Amino acid sequence: MTTIKKREHKEIYRDGDKLVKFFDEKGFTKAEVLNEALNNARVEETGLKIPKLLNVSKVDGGWAITSEYIEGKTLSQLMTENPDKEDEYLEKFVDLQLEIHSKRSPLLNKIKDKMHAKISASSYEATLRYDLHNRLEGMKPHKKVLHGDYCPSNIIVTPEGEYYVIDWAHATQGNASADAARTYLVFNLNGQKDLAEKYLNLFCKKADIAKQLIQQWMPIVACSQSVKNVPSEKELLDSWVNVFDFQ
Repeated sequence: MTTIKKREHKEIYRDGDKLVKFFDEKGFTKAEVLNEALNNARVEETGLKIPKLLNVSKVDGGWAITSEYIEGKTLSQLMTENPDKEDEYLEKFVDLQLEIHSKRSPLLNKIKDKMHAKISASSYEATLRYDLHNRLEGMKPHKKVLHGDYCPSNIIVTPEGEYYVIDWAHATQGNASADAARTYLVFNLNGQKDLAEKYLNLFCKKADIAKQLIQQWMPIVACSQSVKNVPSEKELLDSWVNVFDFQ
C-alpha cells in the first residue's frame, strides 16, 4: 500500500484500485467513522459522480473505510499548474456544486442540527452563542444535498477529464447558502482572498441568489470552524463571528 496522506489519528492509503482511510480510535469514534461511510452511501444513491464505498472494517486500534481509488489530480493542483485556466476551472467548480445542490437525500443529517451543536460547543460567550442560535433558526429550511467542505482539493479530475467529488464526511441536507458560505470561508482561510471573491460572485450569478443570503451564514460557519481550535485561524474567524450586519 502507498501512503497518500498522513495526519494525527488518520491515514489514507492507496491499495491498487482501492483507497483506504484508517481512523485511529483515539481521534475518531465508531459513530463518526460509520457516519462518514453512511454519508458516502447515501450520496451515491443520488447519482452524483463520487467514489463508491466498498467496505467498512474493524482494524487493530481503529476502523477503516475502503472505497474506489480515482486516478487523477485534484482541481486545486490543476489550478496551481494552469493559472491561465483559473476562470475555466472555477466555472466547472461552481457548476458541480450547483449539481450537488440539485440533489435530495432525505436521510442525511440536517445542517441546522449540525450548526446548533457546533455553536453550543464553541468557546464564544453565551450572549453571542444565543444570537448565533437565533440567526440559525431564522434561516430558510431547504432540503438540498450539501457537501460541507466543498473546495478544489476535494475534487479529482481524471486523465479523461471526468470530475469526481470526494470526502463526504461533512455532508448534510439543508440551505445551499450555508454550503457556499463554507466554500467562501475555506478560500479565505487558505489565503486566497481574490479567488474567494471571484467564487462568491460567480456562485451568486449562476445560482441567481443575492450575495447577502450567503453572507448571513458567515458568522455561523465561522463559529462552526472555530471549534477546531486552530490558532492561526482565530483572528479571521473572530472577525466574522462578531459581524452580524453585512448589509
